[in-house]
Amino acid sequence: MFLRNRFFIALAVVAVVMAFGLLWLPLFHLAAVALAVMLALTVVDMVLLYMTARVQVRRSCEPRLSNGDDNTVVLTLTNRSSLRLAVTLVDEVPPQLQERDLRWRMTVSPHSEKTMNYTIRPTQRGQMAFGHVWVYASTMIGLVERRFRGARPMTVKVYPSFLALRRIDLRPVSDRLVAQGSKRIRQVGSNTEFEHIKEYVTGDDYRHINWKASARRMMPMVNVYHDERSQEIYSVVDMGRTMQVAAEGMTLLDHSINAALVLSYVAINKDDQAGVATFDVHFNTLVRASRRTGQMNRIMETLYDAETAFGESDYSELCLSLDHRLRRRSFVVLFTAFDALGSLYRQLPYLRQINKRHRLLVVFFNDEELLRFAQSDSDDCEDDYQRVVAEKMMHERRLIVDILQQQGIHSILTSTRHLVVDVVNKYLEMKARRMLT
Repeated sequence: MFLRNRFFIALAVVAVVMAFGLLWLPLFHLAAVALAVMLALTVVDMVLLYMTARVQVRRSCEPRLSNGDDNTVVLTLTNRSSLRLAVTLVDEVPPQLQERDLRWRMTVSPHSEKTMNYTIRPTQRGQMAFGHVWVYASTMIGLVERRFRGARPMTVKVYPSFLALRRIDLRPVSDRLVAQGSKRIRQVGSNTEFEHIKEYVTGDDYRHINWKASARRMMPMVNVYHDERSQEIYSVVDMGRTMQVAAEGMTLLDHSINAALVLSYVAINKDDQAGVATFDVHFNTLVRASRRTGQMNRIMETLYDAETAFGESDYSELCLSLDHRLRRRSFVVLFTAFDALGSLYRQLPYLRQINKRHRLLVVFFNDEELLRFAQSDSDDCEDDYQRVVAEKMMHERRLIVDILQQQGIHSILTSTRHLVVDVVNKYLEMKARRMLT
């Protein structure tokens, strides 16, 4: 039981009137009567709350939350008594959210139900634990309130941003035409994948004549090839200490994992095979590229609890592991953080080696806060010195792009805000130009 502010305010008024009653006796008697009435109402209020009031509250949310997105939590309050109650709801949200003011005040009619929705935005992957939902209820008298405990503690898992996948519509124009009843136009290519053998007709490429089949059939037969569409796309995420830099509420590692998940989804929808790998001091995990049912779930489970060892990333281990484990020439998208030329030069031999065996795309990050600071104006001498240093750092990152380009390595220098869009657009551009292998 808790005494509310209304009780103490009434008690203070009675005390003041009683003090003035020392000067005029009728006021003292009036204050004594008021005190007796207030105490009687308090007793009645307590009896109503503890004998009659019945309140239940439920919490419902998805067992899997999406990292970096708004996730909805629903609280349902049920008043099972015949009293009209004023209630205050307090939800014990996970401490990682740093939310300490999630409380709602409302009035609930007898035998009725009310629903309250709110959103949470997790910024790190892993398990998060909700506590109880506490309900502080009082009657219309309002002198006493009673605390009810509801909504048992629950644990939810925060996965990479799977809600972003629902916002992507990558259906090609031809697919939409098929849905409308139009006929699909099949394009016969001349690339590497064999499809079937057919009789030679005027206009076929004589270089594709199958002489053995022609001898058996006693007529010219040619091999028909179609465009090689299914290619292996690997998102390789650096989990070294440099990826722990925070940007827009999340680390570069979490932003990269979200982008890798979206890229895998896009690749599968574009008839390619998607896989992921992670590394830091050691080569940690590898999900082989595939288009099988459930591949996205396997990727999410792999990236769900990927954490850094806060060590220096070993690119020699990455180079060796990719050379042994990836049998086909693949498109490798490396999410990493190069902040200076020195860090690039140390890893450049390994990047060249990976690019010889596979098609490599290096994705690293621009610091938007550093960019804004470099472009700001100030009359302070110390700020001018810091601004020159910031401009030098930004210039080095642009120079990294030029060095990689000179080595024949594709690269993207982007911000966390535009990371997903830039990576997906680069993949679609290179796929359209047949540059993935």
